[in-house]
Amino acid sequence: MNIFRLAGDLSHLAAIIVLLLKIWKTRSCAGISGKSQILFALVFTTRYLDLFTNFISPYNTVMKMIYLGCAYATVYLIYMKFKATYDGNHDTFRAEFLVVPVGGLAFLVNHEFSPLEILWTFSIYLESVAILPQLFMISKTGEAETITTHYLFALGMYRALYLINWIWRYYFENFFDLIAIVAGCVQTILYCDFFYLYITKVLQGKKLSLPA
Repeated sequence: MNIFRLAGDLSHLAAIIVLLLKIWKTRSCAGISGKSQILFALVFTTRYLDLFTNFISPYNTVMKMIYLGCAYATVYLIYMKFKATYDGNHDTFRAEFLVVPVGGLAFLVNHEFSPLEILWTFSIYLESVAILPQLFMISKTGEAETITTHYLFALGMYRALYLINWIWRYYFENFFDLIAIVAGCVQTILYCDFFYLYITKVLQGKKLSLPA
């Protein structure tokens, strides 16, 4: 494992922990898109179906279990434990407009036409757009809490670091996965405006807002 993948994994883990701590400490999920969190739970579920059938390393297995556990814990906190604080009026992005096209694309463009491979491909495509309900929600409300922006920044950094990881693997391991790279590029592009606002506003102590 190279340093960029490890940094990406740690950034991803940091994002998830920041979000969970935010919800638990404030006893509120205000400003958090439950739809994005459901999509991320679906991403991990379909990607890690091989958890108990394809052992790679203890690190790999532990990280998969952590991602799955945290994803479902987040969904539980939003839709059950702190349901009264969930702002469903602003979390109105039509998630089916992401899931259905992504599912169709996974059937059409994949490495191998087998159930596990199609579901893995589906998870890669879906992850690239799963943050859209969250960004849409911020756009509708006009602002985001600072802790939420830290979560989004760490999540964006995870994907950007993974792109560098793919470049590293291509040059030093002769490994190239076009599906993962294209999906990663799409996901990173979606974060570009957010990165700019985060650097120019949040890091200067201002509240973040997205153009409506």
